[in-house]
Amino acid sequence: MEFYLSIIMSLMLVICILISVAFLTLLERKILGYIQIRKGPNKVGLLGIPQPFCDAIKLFTKEQTYPILSNYISYYFSPIFSLFLSLIIWLCMPMLIKLFSFNLSLLFFLSCISFSVYSVMVAGWSSNSNYALLGGLRAVAQTISYEVSMALILLSFVFLIGDYNILNFYFFQKFIWFFIILLPIVLVWVSICLAETNRTPFDFAEGESELVSGFNVEYSSGGFALIFMAEYSSILFMSMMICVIFMGCDLMNFLFYVKLSYISFLFIWVRGTLPRFRYDKLMYLAWKIFLPLSLNYLLFFIGFKLIMINLL
Repeated sequence: MEFYLSIIMSLMLVICILISVAFLTLLERKILGYIQIRKGPNKVGLLGIPQPFCDAIKLFTKEQTYPILSNYISYYFSPIFSLFLSLIIWLCMPMLIKLFSFNLSLLFFLSCISFSVYSVMVAGWSSNSNYALLGGLRAVAQTISYEVSMALILLSFVFLIGDYNILNFYFFQKFIWFFIILLPIVLVWVSICLAETNRTPFDFAEGESELVSGFNVEYSSGGFALIFMAEYSSILFMSMMICVIFMGCDLMNFLFYVKLSYISFLFIWVRGTLPRFRYDKLMYLAWKIFLPLSLNYLLFFIGFKLIMINLL
């Protein structure tokens, strides 16, 4: 009975995520429209609200094209694998009802994030296009670079809370948010999330001016839609992680979802405001600034925890 209940709850979670992804795309198009002093989608239905569903119908009913020289199987399955990863990662949400008891949920999160690199790499390589391969290589180099700092920051929190379970962030932030006492880490984490999800100002994987569309240039209709959905699902998940780690972790509170919506809005706001970085500056930021900073914070947390243990 418990097994069937968890399956049903997981399906409900996936459906809710997919609906959220649909309306996040609408929100993005609306906000970017107003930033650029235009209306955004406003023709379909009331205020353009059904627009995401029209887009989905259009994308999934279009004819799918396959490059003749592509590696067909890996080309076909990499978008599916990408979406699967970005949906399964949501299972480590720190729900108090214990949908799935993840005692090592931080490790599960890191594993899924690391796996998502492979789907981008395979999508770029199997298309057998120079542009796609270049976009894939850029995305892989960028993601791996920023994952190092992300893992070190998470490790420092592991030392602070003394466990790998994300649910412990709820107990440790009952009285004060980590956001208030760890502001520099918050700024670094938000930048890392932008780089991990290939968003502006770090969207080198799809540098339109020089790579057409990056690693997904050869994808059309359903394959493109799946890659697109995976990206926006990752944005929502990263927004959720920012809220969980730094802004209190009470998922039963309506205020949590207001914070999540604001962080998602922040991703879009950044896209409408900042220009694209230069690639060497991106790597400089990862290895020369974020890495030393996260290492120093790791040592600080270890020292802080040892002092607290000795005092207690």
